[in-house]
Amino acid sequence: MKRTPSLLPPEQVLFDRVQVAQHRRRAATLDWPRHRFLFNEIAERLAERLLDINHFFSLALDLGGRDGAFGDKLVAMKKIDRVIRTDLTEVMLDNRTDAAVVADEEFLPFKENSFDLIGSVLGLHWTNDLPGALSQIARSLKPNGLFLGALFGIESLQELKACLIEAESEIKGGVSPRVSPFTEIRDAGSLLQRAGLALPVTDTDLITLKYENPFALMHELRGMGENNALIERQKYFTQRQIMLRAAELYIENYADEDGLIPATFQIIYLSGWAPHESQQKPIARGSGKINLRDYLEK
Repeated sequence: MKRTPSLLPPEQVLFDRVQVAQHRRRAATLDWPRHRFLFNEIAERLAERLLDINHFFSLALDLGGRDGAFGDKLVAMKKIDRVIRTDLTEVMLDNRTDAAVVADEEFLPFKENSFDLIGSVLGLHWTNDLPGALSQIARSLKPNGLFLGALFGIESLQELKACLIEAESEIKGGVSPRVSPFTEIRDAGSLLQRAGLALPVTDTDLITLKYENPFALMHELRGMGENNALIERQKYFTQRQIMLRAAELYIENYADEDGLIPATFQIIYLSGWAPHESQQKPIARGSGKINLRDYLEK
């Protein structure tokens, strides 16, 4: 897939998108079925939000969906007629027999007003311009079309981040950028409104997974394709001493009575509708028929 140069100023380009694609490609060729359980779980939770919506969606887009778990859930729920699946890399889509497109969330190749539903499962946190990506999603929706998204929040991997920072500070006297600056839940709603989506709703989950040791967690992140892709990341292997010290701190500070260490993943859920005249609208200011002065003590 040809990469389009970023339109952002260089200082705002945080992620190496070529590296993000390389991590995704490597995950697909290693042992993806063993490491995809978190994505499958979030895809199911996101799709289940449609159970409370009495609406059928003719054409859906599974955006950046890796091997298509979200689209599969929608089909199984009989909530959609057709689905187009995309991923950043062709290898994740190799086993698909339905419509599939290699596409970058930062540069969507779709016409305006194309989809009744767009879903994104744990992909948008690697975009350099999240407001811009959401705006492109909004433009790709038909009027009254729905966007559902899930992305990692700022509390994700807080244990690992703290231990790496402490270990590197002890040994080198400074720290390197290692963990993505994830989105905060307080910003999510305004991002949806800024993109032009109506009736925005945001909420969050904390999911804690347990691992035998910190190196098992790091192996899992690699298998998930979630390695460090920051532009300013350290471009050489981290010193063995730092990794061993970080693992030691992780066990000291977080291990449970069984010796297992936790890894926290914060999931931020987003939903918003492309504007349509049928949607509820706030009452205009000053149009209320009740005067509160009549009900307040003087």
